[in-house]
Amino acid sequence: QVQLVESGGGLVQPGGSLRLSCAASGIIFSLNDMGWYRQAPGKQRELVAVISRGGSTNYGDSVKGRFTISRDNAKKMVYLQMNSLKPEDTAVYYCNARRATASRWGQGTQVTVSS
Repeated sequence: QVQLVESGGGLVQPGGSLRLSCAASGIIFSLNDMGWYRQAPGKQRELVAVISRGGSTNYGDSVKGRFTISRDNAKKMVYLQMNSLKPEDTAVYYCNARRATASRWGQGTQVTVSS
């Protein structure tokens, strides 16, 4: 059974930092491209960051220079370090695992940026 479990969300003040984690099970982690997406109320889900199985990274324009995605294949974990957070980063953040046509999602973790 495939499971992606996110953690690390919460309430943070503008300018603050959070680190999201995603623990994967039931997949051959090293063969999957891993990503973080987010969805704010009333908006479509959007790409935050992806890291390929080879370690190449890609970021959404709104988070470039502030967020960093990384992965640990031995631990089957993917991380999202979020710095200089803004109120517009408030959303539910979802972990994604993709291999060929198969795409798996976690249940999401809420990130709220507010003073």
